[in-house]
This record gives sequence, C-alpha cells and structure tokens, in this order.
Amino acid sequence: MSLGALAVLLLMGTLAGMINAAVGSGSLLTLPVLLALGVAPGNAVRTNTLGILFSTIGSVAGYRREIAAERAAHRIGPLLATTLVCSALGSCLLLVSPSEALDVVVPVLIVLALVLVVSQKRITRAIAALRERRSARAGVAEGAPRYAAGTREGDAEGARGGMYTSPALLVSMGAASMYGGYFTAAQGILYLGVLGAFTGRAMTSINAMKNLLSLLVNATAVVVYLAAHWIWGAPIEWEAAAAIAIGALAGGYGGSHLAKRLPEPAMRGAIVVVALVALVRQVL
Repeated sequence: MSLGALAVLLLMGTLAGMINAAVGSGSLLTLPVLLALGVAPGNAVRTNTLGILFSTIGSVAGYRREIAAERAAHRIGPLLATTLVCSALGSCLLLVSPSEALDVVVPVLIVLALVLVVSQKRITRAIAALRERRSARAGVAEGAPRYAAGTREGDAEGARGGMYTSPALLVSMGAASMYGGYFTAAQGILYLGVLGAFTGRAMTSINAMKNLLSLLVNATAVVVYLAAHWIWGAPIEWEAAAAIAIGALAGGYGGSHLAKRLPEPAMRGAIVVVALVALVRQVL
C-alpha cells in the first residue's frame, strides 16, 4: 500500500477516533477508504475493526474515572457478559455470511438507533410508567411495602440494583452487540440509543458506558478475526490497520475529553447528524 494511502488512513483514523469517543460510527470514515483502495469487503471490515479497536482503547482511557464510577454504582456484569457473547456470535457470522447482507442490515439499524435517540424521553416515560404499574400490582398482591418511583429510597435502591440488568435492555444490547461484532460501523449510535431509552439517563452520562461496551465488542471481534487469520488464512491488511490504529488511538483519547464538555442538546444533535450522514452513505 502506498505512503499516500497510508497517510489518508492515518488522518481518517484520527477523525474516526474523535467521532467514536463522542458519538460513534467513526468507521464510516475509514471503511469507505479501505473499500476505495480496492480491499475486499470482508477483508476491509476485519482490517478496519483491528485499527478502530485502538480508538475505543483511547476513549476508555479518557473516560476511566467515569467508568470506575459506573462500576461502583451499578451492576454491569450481566451487561458485559451479554455484550461479550453476542459480539462473538456476530463476528463469527461475518466469516460465513455474504457481504451483500450488510447493505440491508446497516440502514435498518441506523434508522432504529435514530428513532431511539429522538424518542428517548417518551420511551423512558413509557418504561417508567410500566414499571410503576407492575410494582403497584406486585405490592398489592404481596401486601409488602414498595418504594414509590421518584423517592429518595427508590432511587437509591435502583442505583444499587439493576439499572443495566433489565431483561429488555439486555436483549436489546445483545442484538446491538451482535451487529457490532458483525460490522462495527455505527455501533456506538445503537448503544447510545438503547442505553438512553432503557435507563432514562442523559446521553452525556451514558457515553462512558457506551465506550466501554464498544471496546469489549471490538476486542472480541478482533480476537475472532485474528483466529480466523491464523487458522484459515482470512486476509488482513496489516499496514492499513496500523495506520488507522495510530490515528484512532490519539483521536479516541482526545475526543473523549471533548465529548465530556458537550451539553446534552449538542450531544443529541451530533448523534442525529452523524446517523443521518451514515444512513445517506449506506443507501447511496
């Protein structure tokens, strides 16, 4: 691969790392470049995932304090385990499925993520109302006192319990993680949409968890792809992956500090804009 091509990949990797730290879908900058350079789709996805892994490493390093706080306050083990297993399944699926399937799956999931982000407050209110009704019915049936939603005791119990362990959240994140292991591009937007809808928290508050999940998905996918490379000879463009990785590591770390300063409306607006651009690029 020429030095000019590697320089372009380095630049795109840096920009992709910054976008991934703040919103996600940075792969939609680097993956088209690989395809334009004549890299086959499956090879391009593997090469891109190996390079973009370093953007999530940089992002997690930048969010390390916030991630430590999430681990201390909430049970995240079930969510991490679900993400790990489903992303591995998605990565294996890429190795045996036709590349044409991506043309159908990606636009549909980007639209779904957009709906989740734009409708987050309505979805959150609906989920909260459903939980209140279930809690009220359970309290009446058992004759046991229940915390009322919104009270200090209820909020404290929820914080110690299962903000990230509801079945609906785990199923949705499992599906999103399977997609992330399969394609990786635009996975961050999906994670923000799902986490925001089912936890009711601001996008800026859940961005640290989004970056941790993205790291787990990308690392799992890379392990699968490297095993496929060493065992079955699945091709990877190592020079291109290295160029993307160097830029993505710096961009991911720098972008994480920028993302922390974004107000909630700006964060939500950035997600919508990036998702729309990604959708247009996939459709056209």
